[in-house]
Amino acid sequence: MPTFRPEKLNGTVKGIVQLTGSTAEEAQIVADHLVLANLSGHDSHGVGMIPKYISCFHDGLVKPNTAATCTNDAGAILQFDAGKGYGQRVALDATDAAIQRTRETGVTLYTLSNAFHVGRVGHYGERATEAGFASIHFVNVADHTPSVAPFGGGDARLITNPVCVSVPGTADQDPIILDMATSNIALGKVRVAHNKGVPLDDGNLLDPEGQPTTDPGHMFPELKGALTPFGAHKGSGLGLMSELLGGILSGGKTIQPGSERLGGIINNMFGIIFDPARLLDHDSFARELKATIDYVKASPAQDPAKPVMVAGDPERAARVKRGEDGIALDETTWEEILAAGESLGQSRDVTAAQAA
Repeated sequence: MPTFRPEKLNGTVKGIVQLTGSTAEEAQIVADHLVLANLSGHDSHGVGMIPKYISCFHDGLVKPNTAATCTNDAGAILQFDAGKGYGQRVALDATDAAIQRTRETGVTLYTLSNAFHVGRVGHYGERATEAGFASIHFVNVADHTPSVAPFGGGDARLITNPVCVSVPGTADQDPIILDMATSNIALGKVRVAHNKGVPLDDGNLLDPEGQPTTDPGHMFPELKGALTPFGAHKGSGLGLMSELLGGILSGGKTIQPGSERLGGIINNMFGIIFDPARLLDHDSFARELKATIDYVKASPAQDPAKPVMVAGDPERAARVKRGEDGIALDETTWEEILAAGESLGQSRDVTAAQAA
């Protein structure tokens, strides 16, 4: 597979996004987010999304240079409408506004509706912890064909609806960032497997008849089968709560068939950011955090080569490794990126030269 230096890939993606009409600043936000997802080991939410983004741009399903608009400022409650702007920008706008408000109020409940794909939700949990705050995020997906079966169901009625919970770190302990799809695997991981031509593990996918399968071709290029929820009824329940909190309480749309499905990726988010210092003193927090994490990670590993990790550890490890080794993309994904640039009037040679 071709391998790229992160900074070169970043410039390539920024250039393609700018071709949609985005300012350099907006394109940089999108590129930084996508490349960081790859660096973090989440290729499902990385630069492989660019072909879909450009397809949606051509269909008028994403609006470059659109900022989040505050529709309700009620002190510790903030609500934003994104107007189908690039999700990485508008979600960052809303999250940063909530962080700033939390400095005043100690806690902020914020919502974001009508955003084009916001990307890796853990990014916003990390943003909160960088400010010293904890956060909870529920996200749903609308304007899209369902892709996840409810527990006990044989066809798709939900989407991967991620949940993120973050706790800030201290001088002695890294932040804890739980960021997960409520399906066994994210839909983007099925795309990666399809592009590589490899099967999925057992238990992740149902075919159009509702039977277990490992063939990602049931989901790409057309969504015909269904992903399974993680943890049976537990993941299914959390996925539904993301639908209700993220979709309804944000003032956005849900996946029910009365909502339009134009083939875009519209995310709605329900988030809470709060300051732990309003709940207990820093020394007590730091002491208990480190003691708890140390205790959990000291469990004897079932496989000595795979020590116990906690949420956030895999991403930190991946960033070190991929920062040194580069980011590998399968041939199909790279070809799709080249084609995306070409569809905007940029030759494949120019796109390839930018990444070299």
